[in-house]
Amino acid sequence: MGIRLIKISVVYFMIGVLFGLYMSMTHDYSFTPVHAHINLLGWTALTLAGIIYHLFPAVSQTKLAKAHFWLHNIGLPLMMIGLFYLISSGNEGIIPVIAAGGVLTTLAVLLFGYNVLTKLKAE
Repeated sequence: MGIRLIKISVVYFMIGVLFGLYMSMTHDYSFTPVHAHINLLGWTALTLAGIIYHLFPAVSQTKLAKAHFWLHNIGLPLMMIGLFYLISSGNEGIIPVIAAGGVLTTLAVLLFGYNVLTKLKAE
């Protein structure tokens, strides 16, 4: 689980950096929220979770860890694609998609926190 999260976090990192490069080259910074969320919730948060899961296998071998992985990696793309669409089109009809992605991502983070707080033990 730890390695899987670290690898997918690198994909988010590359996407976030490409967004940053695009904004820098075009001087259009309207996608800054997408760039920031992909880098924070995708690259940083998932890298740290992956390291924790790798260092503490007992935490990574739970149903909570699997739920965290899937909810985070369904919720974050939903939220970011929706936010990208909202910024680029102005169509507020996409807001429920953004909200659904945000709820799934938040739930994933809460499951991760609960998992670490209850399963991580000093050896």
